[in-house]
Amino acid sequence: MTMGKPLKLWAVNIVSFVLFSLLAVTGLVNWLVLPHGGGRREGILIVTRHLLMEVHAWLAMLFLVAIAIHLVLHGSYIKANLKKSGLLKKEKQAAAADRRQA
Repeated sequence: MTMGKPLKLWAVNIVSFVLFSLLAVTGLVNWLVLPHGGGRREGILIVTRHLLMEVHAWLAMLFLVAIAIHLVLHGSYIKANLKKSGLLKKEKQAAAADRRQA
């Protein structure tokens, strides 16, 4: 059974939201909760901080992949709106411009 486009978009949106939420939590915990120094008495907290920094970096990479998939799935919508706004030439205009240059 194949997933239709709306279901794919919904799945990508949910995954993107979850990844973004986890990115926000790991970033805020690292920034506001865990200590920044490296003293001996804070051993487990420093290890936790470095672990969360690593998790945060991997979540960021997965989030970028999810956003790239999101943009690919919305490619026709993006292209149509770029044409409507005049930022992207329409095929007829591009073909006429190519004929004039040749």
